[in-house]
Amino acid sequence: MCGICGIVNKDGSTPDSALLKKSNDLFTHRGPDDEGLFVHGPAGLAMRRLAIIDLNTGHQPITSADGRYTIVFNGEIYNFLELRAELVAQGCSFRTKTDTEVILTLYQRLGTDCVKRLRGMFAFAIWDKLDERLFLARDRIGKKPLVYTEQPGFFAFASELRSLFVWPGVSRDIDPQAIDLFLSLQYIPSPGTIYRSVRKLPPGHTLVYHKGKSTVERYWDLPLGQPPITRDFETAKHLVADKLREAVRLRLISDVPLGAFLSGGIDSSIIVALMSELSDRPVKTFAIGFEEEAFSELRFAKVLAQRYGCEHTELIVKPQMADVLPKLAWHYGEPYADSSALPSYYVARETRRYVTVALNGDGGDENFAGYIRYFAMKLARVFDALPASARSGLKAGAERLPDWHAPYGFTWRLKRFLRSTLLQDLPHRHLKMICYFSEEDKAGLYAPEFLARLGVPGSAGGYMKRAFADCAGEDFVNRLLYVDFKTYLPECLMTKMDIAAMANSLEGRSPFLDHEFVELVYRMPGDWKLKGLRGHKYLLKEAFRDKLPPVIFNRGKMGFGIPLGTWFRGPLKSYWEDHVLGSRALSRGYFNPAALRRIWDEHQSGRRDHGYRLWALLMLELWHENCLEAGQ
Repeated sequence: MCGICGIVNKDGSTPDSALLKKSNDLFTHRGPDDEGLFVHGPAGLAMRRLAIIDLNTGHQPITSADGRYTIVFNGEIYNFLELRAELVAQGCSFRTKTDTEVILTLYQRLGTDCVKRLRGMFAFAIWDKLDERLFLARDRIGKKPLVYTEQPGFFAFASELRSLFVWPGVSRDIDPQAIDLFLSLQYIPSPGTIYRSVRKLPPGHTLVYHKGKSTVERYWDLPLGQPPITRDFETAKHLVADKLREAVRLRLISDVPLGAFLSGGIDSSIIVALMSELSDRPVKTFAIGFEEEAFSELRFAKVLAQRYGCEHTELIVKPQMADVLPKLAWHYGEPYADSSALPSYYVARETRRYVTVALNGDGGDENFAGYIRYFAMKLARVFDALPASARSGLKAGAERLPDWHAPYGFTWRLKRFLRSTLLQDLPHRHLKMICYFSEEDKAGLYAPEFLARLGVPGSAGGYMKRAFADCAGEDFVNRLLYVDFKTYLPECLMTKMDIAAMANSLEGRSPFLDHEFVELVYRMPGDWKLKGLRGHKYLLKEAFRDKLPPVIFNRGKMGFGIPLGTWFRGPLKSYWEDHVLGSRALSRGYFNPAALRRIWDEHQSGRRDHGYRLWALLMLELWHENCLEAGQ
């Protein structure tokens, strides 16, 4: 697990080693154990290493025996022992015990198709000094990040945005469309970033840079249009259980201490149960909660930990802990507004005190339809049979109800659901379910000068339309899952987990996101995942019924939220006012000050709960202060 960066000069000149080292040192937190630089001809590669496997001979960059190819690699390849044995049988020899050298040797044999054989999480770069060709690749799900910039004089890449700006000429000019997308989605989707000059390599894609030209290609997608892998539910249960057990077993390979995040939900509980069965020692588990009981899952995590005899650690997040917010904004490098980034950071920090690797339950919801919005989207189809006037009447009635505890309160969810039923277009209905600021919310929010720069707002709608168009032939539930696999999961959740873990020099592993497991589950009917209108994760829960205590098996989806509404009326009230309504923030020219104050006053009066929107506005400002203005 590492951070990587590099550069290729177009005029053939040798890169500045000092600048390459500076670029590399900006993400020392990703790899505090080792560093390495390679400079030859027009290319320079660098890495920071967090040692997980082969602690003694895992130094990077690694150059092939013939001197032609050099690699820097971030991630873990879980089938590298199998691949290594296969390559040895073909006559290949190895100088290290690392997965890094396996990738390099596989590239020598298969070229760019090597990525199709890799099972794991990865972002890597291989330089071919003979052809002066650079090859970049990112894993299928997007667990590991990779950004790049193309300038008149060079091409550069890195694990984090800030590392690109050490190179002269990389502009920090902001993309207005990115601001608009961020306010809608809480993240900025690939291939865009907050900066016009920098791009993200999308998940499941490769990039070849050769002779001044870059070519991006997709090498993986979910198995669209495939027949069901089985039509027998009992067989499906066994397939799911066996494949997930295998995915967990592969992720227990480590030469350093290992543990697990345990929320007390279905997904992390199943992972810990399997770890306990596969391990010869008690699993170290880590849970986080809040003083506000409605937001805390600690009691559920404790039940599971006790059942399996785990070494369990708990942490309470309090509002004064928000003093870490500027640091959090710095680590993300661009605006990011999933508020669970805060507890995720703290649980990762606490976990790193005891272990270097932690398994988690990420991906369970996207595989098995665990979010409440899947139920809501399915229920909305029932409402489609009602006359538009009836749906409008229900919405009007709901609007008079109090708007409390967003985004988890019942009345808040009811209002959002009824608003979405007025939309017949599936992508826009989905967007209405998930958006932070809808297009109606943005009316009057933007300052005239920002609107002039932005042009027509609403780019999030086009983003969702493209995702839905890509899976037009799938069953209804699997379409929703596909869209989340292409949008929310990689762009939001994987970003959050990567930053939370790597900011604390911790490696996170996600068995539910093993691509072979994902492909298997996707080829099962959507109605097995969301059974009727009540059975969230039905297939998963039935496959592991005997592993879960009843109190966890029978509980509903809670979500990893924080009590923003309460905090912004109390301990974070002055903090928000000082940062978002201060003269420095207002001078940026994004927003109409009167519109900001209206949102703030509505929240303070209790007429509406804008907690998550206030969080987005705060994180945008903190990004400005701690990244853009600080030159980071």
